[in-house]
Amino acid sequence: MAGIGRLSPRSSVLLLCDMQEKFRPTIFHFTNVVSNAARLLQACRILAIPPILTEQYPKGLGPTVPELGAEGLKTHTKTRFSMLTDTVEEELKSLGNPKQAILCGIEAQACIACTAYDLLERGMEVHIVADAVSARSQTDRLFALSRLKQSGAFLTTTEGVLLQLVQDAKHPNFKEIQKLLAHPSPDTGLLAFFSSL
Repeated sequence: MAGIGRLSPRSSVLLLCDMQEKFRPTIFHFTNVVSNAARLLQACRILAIPPILTEQYPKGLGPTVPELGAEGLKTHTKTRFSMLTDTVEEELKSLGNPKQAILCGIEAQACIACTAYDLLERGMEVHIVADAVSARSQTDRLFALSRLKQSGAFLTTTEGVLLQLVQDAKHPNFKEIQKLLAHPSPDTGLLAFFSSL
């Protein structure tokens, strides 16, 4: 059904934005955000949902952190804030132009926001995984999420995405996804935001 934000593995792509080494000491709840993004990547591999990985100016900001588990993925390097570089556009086209984007990474008010706006403008449905997105400042993070919701993006959580993608305990991959849900997502400081929704 169009417009309500129901995720479908067949029409989705996972966008992993700039989870790089130099951000580690400065991003609010960095370790937990990357942990949630890593679970999303594991689930997408199980469900054959293609992932796309970017790095912002890796010469200065370093490589993608190893705990994301993104070894083997093609890395799209960029200097612009949006993930939609020419090479990412080409990859989306080669994937048949997915209709839904599952977006996670950093920073909420910069690269996540610019990517979401570009995707929304091209008519894609954008699902921002709030507990897998952060910024240096919790204020910037929370206002960015609020602004993105106003612009038409769907805000969700790691567990919400995983369960939407399988939708039934009879799904052939449910047991594998269930293992990823064995422990609740780590806290990423979103309860204050929830009270303002």
